[in-house]
Amino acid sequence: MTETNLLKTASTIFSDDETPFLSARRVAEHLGVSMTELAALTGMARNTLSTAAGTRKADAALSPIVRILTMAGEMAGGEQRAAIWFKHQPIPGWAGKTAYDLVAEGKSGKVLAYLEAVRSGVYA
Repeated sequence: MTETNLLKTASTIFSDDETPFLSARRVAEHLGVSMTELAALTGMARNTLSTAAGTRKADAALSPIVRILTMAGEMAGGEQRAAIWFKHQPIPGWAGKTAYDLVAEGKSGKVLAYLEAVRSGVYA
């Protein structure tokens, strides 16, 4: 699946119909976490994440998570499996840390690089 198709898939799953921005509520529902937990994961204040005034900031904070979930969903065979992998499956080479842990530490780029490597056929 190309990057454009991934973004189209992500926009239909993780955004509300009335805005072009990602929906924090929908991302939280998909992950099975509260808005408070999602705010901690993104490093944003809960109110900023859930108000219309913070949509650009929220979109920027949610974008790496959505990219990870979309790519993992493509590889794992579904959105629910991707959410389970994101929260519970340790990533090799990161001392038992999950994608959730790494994103909370600000290392979403490392998770994306890992997924790209796996998708390219590199066993990690």
